[in-house]
Amino acid sequence: MKRLIQLGCILLVSLSLVSFSFAHSYDLNQQKVTSLEDILADLQQVQVIFVGEIHDQRGHHQAQLQIIQELHDAGVDLSIGLEMFRQDGQSDLDNWVEGLIDDADFSAIFSQHWGWWHMYRDIFIYARDNRIPLVGLNISREIVNQVAREGFDSLSSEQRKKLPLASCNVSPEYQDFIRRALGQHGDHGTAFENFCAAQMLWDASMAKNLEGYLRVEPGKAVVVLAGNGHSWKHGIPEQLIRRGAYVSRVLLPEVPGRIDLNIIDADDADYLLQGVDQAPLH
Repeated sequence: MKRLIQLGCILLVSLSLVSFSFAHSYDLNQQKVTSLEDILADLQQVQVIFVGEIHDQRGHHQAQLQIIQELHDAGVDLSIGLEMFRQDGQSDLDNWVEGLIDDADFSAIFSQHWGWWHMYRDIFIYARDNRIPLVGLNISREIVNQVAREGFDSLSSEQRKKLPLASCNVSPEYQDFIRRALGQHGDHGTAFENFCAAQMLWDASMAKNLEGYLRVEPGKAVVVLAGNGHSWKHGIPEQLIRRGAYVSRVLLPEVPGRIDLNIIDADDADYLLQGVDQAPLH
C-alpha cells in the first residue's frame, strides 16, 4: 500500500510537470514566460485579437476556444471573425447562432466553405450556445488562385471593383515569408509577384471585411481565427493598420522549426503559445 501511495504521488508530480513544462506562453514584447491571466488582462485592452492556427491541429483550436471562453467569462462583448467562412455565407452564420440550423445541416454548409468541421465544431457550438456573433471574413478561393496564377490584372472589372487593390507592397519580412512558401519557385519574378499579390489580396480582403464589421459594431471586440500565415503581424493585422487605427494583439501557437523562439520575435507576434497540443493554457 505504501508503495502504491508513493507511485501515485510520483504520477501526480509527473503530470504537474507535464502541464507546467508544455502549456505555458511567452510574451514576445517582454521576452519572458507569462501567464494566461496576464495575457487576458492585456487582451481586454484591445479591439482585435488574432489567434493563429494550423488548420488540422486540434490543440490549436482548443487554445482558441479557451481564449474565447475566458474573454467571454470576463464579460467582454465578443464576436468571432473567421477565415474559414466566406463573407457571402454570413446569413448561414447568423442563422446558426440563432439556433435556426441543426448540426447536420450546418456541417454540410461548413464543408462548402472549408474542411475539418470536427476540428472547429466545439468553437461553433460554444458561439451558438452563448449567442456570440460569427463573422465570415474570407473571399472566393477561386479568385485568390486566379491571382496567384495570372496576377491581379487578370480579374474582370466586375471582380476587381469589389476587392481592394492587391500588389506586392509588403515588408522585407513578408517577402521572405512568401519566398519560403514558394520554395524553389521563390526567385522567379512573375511567379513571385503573382503569389505575393494573391497573399496581399487575401489578407487585404479579410482586413477590409473585418473593418466593415467594426464600423457597424464599434463596441465589439473581435477574436479572429485564421491560419498563422494570415494572423501574424505582417498578414491581416498589417493590412488592418493600413485601413485605420485598430489596436490588436497577435497570438501564435508554437510550431517547432517554423514558429518558435529561435525564429520569431515581437515583430511577428505578441505572444507565443507553447505546448497547446499537450495541455490547456494556464
